[in-house]
Amino acid sequence: MKGLVIKKNAGLYEVDTGESAVTIKASGKVKKQGLYVGDSVEFQEVINKTLPRKNLLIRPPLANLDKLFIVISTLPKPDLVLVDKLILYCYENSITPVLVINKLDLCEQAFIQEIKSIYKNTGIKILTSCHCEKGATEIENQIKGICAFAGQSAVGKSSLINSLLSQQAAQVGSLSKKLAVGKQTTRMTTLYKVQNGYIADTAGFSLLDAALVLDMKPNELSRYYYDFLDYIKNCKFLDCLHQNVSHCGIIEAVNSGKINKIRYQNYLKILNELKENGRKV
Repeated sequence: MKGLVIKKNAGLYEVDTGESAVTIKASGKVKKQGLYVGDSVEFQEVINKTLPRKNLLIRPPLANLDKLFIVISTLPKPDLVLVDKLILYCYENSITPVLVINKLDLCEQAFIQEIKSIYKNTGIKILTSCHCEKGATEIENQIKGICAFAGQSAVGKSSLINSLLSQQAAQVGSLSKKLAVGKQTTRMTTLYKVQNGYIADTAGFSLLDAALVLDMKPNELSRYYYDFLDYIKNCKFLDCLHQNVSHCGIIEAVNSGKINKIRYQNYLKILNELKENGRKV
């Protein structure tokens, strides 16, 4: 039989076959090779084969992620460099990024319009009807395959999951008024069935701001900024990194307002990180 690993607990694995869920062990060979929530597997008395993966995330441990909802709000103040790094991480790993503006009761229209302006022409879908008390219909309609939530602590990821599941599947933490950051409450990776896919409830994504390392070279970065692509062809030099040079199509587009300045500044910060990481290798 075939199925999807939706939960791991010690040496036992819960596998969804599409008709029912079974709890079984894995063979020693499979365990040695590595078995993760999100893996498609074949099993009889035990799991004896893991099918090929499209991606594998080590932190958090999750296989075959299809879509990542990147959640922001006005409180805490959005870290848009982190947002861009998560988007780049998605592109590296064949994951579809979706930007979610949460806690709409706290968001002024000017904030929403600013976010839409920054990510204009990126091709990234932006959802705004996600106030958890009123449900999360827009997100629910976007769930297909294995999906997860990422973002800073206290932006409401667990509350959104609760709203989608209509039950307390994820314990909701309280906002620390002193630090204006959230207390991490999620403990393990589990897949929950929603609509035509699954939601991964996992603690790991809130730590990606500290653990995330992009696997790309500095001269590869701009090709993942899709709003830059129409202007790269105007650069005089093929090896242009689009910083402090003349005859740069990207800088010209920024100066003329065709590329958002905040988006460009985030690009420069990430570019410098990639350069610094290269020096440490």
